[in-house]
Amino acid sequence: MLSRLTRTRALLLSALPVAALLAAAGFAPLPYVIAQPGDTADVLGEHKGTPVISIAGAPVRETTGALRMTTIFATGPEADVDLGDVTDSWFRDDRAVLPRDSVYPAGQSTKEVAEHNLADMAESQHDATRAALSYLGEDPEKVKVTLRLADVGGPSAGLLFSLGIVDKLDGNGSGGDLTGGRNVAGTGTITADGEIGAVGGVALKTQAAERDGATVFLVPKGECADAEAGAGDGLRLIPVTTLKGAVDSLRALDEGGKVPSC
Repeated sequence: MLSRLTRTRALLLSALPVAALLAAAGFAPLPYVIAQPGDTADVLGEHKGTPVISIAGAPVRETTGALRMTTIFATGPEADVDLGDVTDSWFRDDRAVLPRDSVYPAGQSTKEVAEHNLADMAESQHDATRAALSYLGEDPEKVKVTLRLADVGGPSAGLLFSLGIVDKLDGNGSGGDLTGGRNVAGTGTITADGEIGAVGGVALKTQAAERDGATVFLVPKGECADAEAGAGDGLRLIPVTTLKGAVDSLRALDEGGKVPSC
């Protein structure tokens, strides 16, 4: 039988390769991205000195309040994320650790991802315009909408773009603001038919909304649980599935009516 000293030496020797592997793992890139709350932008206002929404061919109202689109910021597809980054972010409420392939298409460079996101944003803006004009019964051949929001990619601002167009052209149908003067934020893709779709990073987006003063957050109905995980007590969560439903909810909120809740 091995003596106690011999067994101790054996254990120490066997532990050395394990420790070396753990040390190496701490500096080795891992297939994850780290996400955190990103910027928000009021689609009723200006971005870098340029109106986000410009409309020609129909009267446009002055608006108050804000309709704030939300974003997340994630490390790029080529960024090195190591064990220390993952461990630190795992225990923080304002960070999320996500598999890289769930955020970025496999094999695409940072430049290719940026180009893809900008293409998604352009398509989203087109669908958002069609949805809003269809809801209002406006002729897209006569009413021209230009959407400008630099440095933001992806389709998740579609709902807020549509609401911004509706607010500038119609409001709540009685000359009042669709926001009721509130700082309203939200997220959601939108189809040309006005159907609202799910997005990613909702828990982080609610944090970005609260940080920038929002008191109301419109969230795709199927993502209420994620929104609740990130929202504080001062943020009212309203689930939405269609553009009409979102407009109706904001009208009800302004008029003191019944408003859906997550």
